Amino acid sequence: MVDYLRLLRCFSFTASRDWLFRQSFANAGLRSVTTDLSHGDSIASTTSMHCWIPKSPNRSKPNLLLVHGFGANAMWQYGEHPRSFTGRYNVYVPDLLFFGLSSTSEPNRTESFQAQCLSRLMEAHGVHTMNVVGISYGGFVGYSLAAQFPEKVEKLVLCCAGVCLEEKDMEDGLFKVPNLEEATEILIPQTPEKLKELIRFSFVKPIKGVPSFFLWDFIDVMCTEFVEEKRDLIKSILKERRLSDLPRIKQKTLIIWGEEDQIFPLELGYRLKRYIGDNAEMVVIKKAGHAVNLEKSKEFLKHLKSFLIDSL
Repeated sequence: MVDYLRLLRCFSFTASRDWLFRQSFANAGLRSVTTDLSHGDSIASTTSMHCWIPKSPNRSKPNLLLVHGFGANAMWQYGEHPRSFTGRYNVYVPDLLFFGLSSTSEPNRTESFQAQCLSRLMEAHGVHTMNVVGISYGGFVGYSLAAQFPEKVEKLVLCCAGVCLEEKDMEDGLFKVPNLEEATEILIPQTPEKLKELIRFSFVKPIKGVPSFFLWDFIDVMCTEFVEEKRDLIKSILKERRLSDLPRIKQKTLIIWGEEDQIFPLELGYRLKRYIGDNAEMVVIKKAGHAVNLEKSKEFLKHLKSFLIDSL
């Protein structure tokens, strides 16, 4: 198996695709920077975060922070979308801790800590106010950022982010998987079989017949680092989670959901809309699953632009 993986690295479709995304982000006016968040207090000096930032930020423009979810790094999840906003916004696309080039030696695995690190990262880049888009797990982090730092977050977009889930939802059978262990094996796939399951859960019309070679290649490049840390991130989301403990937010919020989401069912979107109240509007995209940002990319982008650009 070791020799097989070495061969994959030499002829990797995934690595080639990643290189193309890097070129696309660079052509959109962004550059890749890793920042050491080193100031004694609650965030240790061993915490570093990677982010795509504007090559030439314009301080007269508003700022837009695009936060990814589980899966591949941020570039794969936002694809060509940043270039649709760089004309009107200073766009920032970070890798959350334990994704891409971001990591920490801190033991804290909560979305609250991720949000604190994002806040520090943006401060390091001179960004004090921002609009935030969060996909799936990135929505958990984005919501926490809005709750902890209300003065910093102006508008918020939450895409298929089960922020309002509760620990008992798993026991009550809300999810397709029977327990948290099975969920982590699918969300952090280590075999082609589990990656196929993740694809089936994420898309209404998943691609079929993908050779195992390509699946192993993707796993090798995207899913083999920080496996235990990512499992802890998932466990932290659900552990003792109760809706009554979730802080309220007041920012104007757009909720986007795939009608046939099998990872965070649509009921969680309606629950989130009720919880936020009048400051939230909700869009349900038909014939789309959890990966609505990829499966219905144009429609997803249309709603983002309507919410973030048309109102400027």
